[in-house]
Amino acid sequence: MKFPQLAGTLILGFAAISLFANCNADGKSGSGASADTSKKKTDSTVNMMKPVDRKLYDSLDKKLANGDTTGKWPVKNQPTPLAGAILPFKRIVVYYGNLHSKKMGALGEYAPKEMWQRLNTEVKKWEKADPTTPVQPGLHYIAAVASGTAGKDGKYINRMGNKQIDSVLKISKMQPNTIVFLDLQVALSTIKAELPHIEKYLQLPYVHLGIDPEFSMKDGSLPGKKIGTYDAADINYVTGYLADMVKKYNLPPKVFVLHRFTRKMVTNSQNIKLRPEVQVVMHMDGWGEPELKKGTYRHFIQSEPVQFTGFKLFYKNDLKKAPNRLMTPEELLKLTPKPIYVQYQ
Repeated sequence: MKFPQLAGTLILGFAAISLFANCNADGKSGSGASADTSKKKTDSTVNMMKPVDRKLYDSLDKKLANGDTTGKWPVKNQPTPLAGAILPFKRIVVYYGNLHSKKMGALGEYAPKEMWQRLNTEVKKWEKADPTTPVQPGLHYIAAVASGTAGKDGKYINRMGNKQIDSVLKISKMQPNTIVFLDLQVALSTIKAELPHIEKYLQLPYVHLGIDPEFSMKDGSLPGKKIGTYDAADINYVTGYLADMVKKYNLPPKVFVLHRFTRKMVTNSQNIKLRPEVQVVMHMDGWGEPELKKGTYRHFIQSEPVQFTGFKLFYKNDLKKAPNRLMTPEELLKLTPKPIYVQYQ
């Protein structure tokens, strides 16, 4: 099934990667990870970890299923997450983007103070719409951007240097208890090759991971020319990598977000392995009018359950066609299942 948003998504993606054609692609700028990496054991997130109440977990997961009658939701046979798990106890609401570009999302479009004012406005809307679910604010930063030029290694990837990532961590600390996602667009590289570039940050208890199949070009195509893909085998590698890190550094579970708006972006999803150390969010990343977005969610998120679900709202692209407005929290809470991760771009 084809959706009108796909052509627009490719255009948007190509415009984004073109912005980085002249940027330094080696990702080595800066003086190393911030001082935060030396404070892993004393971070308040670790000290406040509490064991998960399985009965409460199941109750909240059932609530998210929102009366599902297909038997797919809530997902069966989930492992009990380790202490300190965020989901489904809180709803994560984030701003997405890159500090180098005002066109890739609200994180980067606005100066930090204004960005926080805007994000807090969205948080309040969610708190009002669903007062029984606390909101966990976050920043979702594109730490590796698919590039319009080959770069030194010929992989068409622009890795953000440590200084840029440190800046995002600094912005996150403007509001206490904020979490951060580092997102990877691997282009002609691989997820196995790119994870080590951000491992020092993933060792922090408040830093989580996102990966974007749209820009995983397994067939050698240039990013932005077609939509890429990940297989369950790739995803299982990532969750295993994260699980090992969680156990090694005594961290709370990592939230792992995967973007999706077509079926082929994630293949063999039924083979994705769930682990106590990782909470997987399949995130609806398509843009368009409300009915189109709901259809994309229904076809590619609801129909292929993994664990948790997310939903993206585009401040500009969602307004291009009638009724020319963003979907509201109240509307999203009517979806089956209810998204527990919400991203604004």
